[in-house]
Amino acid sequence: MTNAVIECILSRSAAKYYDPAATLSDDHIRELVRIATTAPTSFHLQNWRFIAVRTPEAKARLRPIAWNQPPITEAAVTFIVCGQLADSSVIPERLAPLVEAGIMPAKMVPDWEIPARGLYFEHPQRQRDEAVRSAAIGATAMIYAARSLGLGSTPMIGFDAEAVHREFALAEDEVPVMLLSVGPERPGNWAQKPRRPVVEVLNLV
Repeated sequence: MTNAVIECILSRSAAKYYDPAATLSDDHIRELVRIATTAPTSFHLQNWRFIAVRTPEAKARLRPIAWNQPPITEAAVTFIVCGQLADSSVIPERLAPLVEAGIMPAKMVPDWEIPARGLYFEHPQRQRDEAVRSAAIGATAMIYAARSLGLGSTPMIGFDAEAVHREFALAEDEVPVMLLSVGPERPGNWAQKPRRPVVEVLNLV
């Protein structure tokens, strides 16, 4: 069982070495984010934001609060992948384009908003869980999009979340879930590391 998408997934590995002279255009960066935002979210919340750290000045601000990891300054861009706390009140706005496109009947919108309110309202842990979940799924889509375009990527959790929140002016409802460096690689990166056998991680019931 194989095709180009599966080969892309199976050949991906986290890059350690980037070409520090390489850049990505703003249009290229926008396209990576556009692809990432096609990933699924609960109730179509789309509760994420991507801060593209791409200038030398911004990289210099990020690297000291990201454990001085080299990809921050060597990769073409590092995204601060933010999840937004799940908020059911935005659902009518987020679903409006579906209604306008004729995909969803308007009368169905409350059928999504009401259960979402019950799930998230006054449940801060669920709100945060959804922020992390959405941001991680979006970042994963970007990782494979980058690979398909011949770019390396490195997801990182090594950073001072409070400092990132402060330095890059995140909103109160935003959680910095991960950093994701993306850019052309230079030689020396490993192939994908062997994984645990399926028999150890799968239960068929």
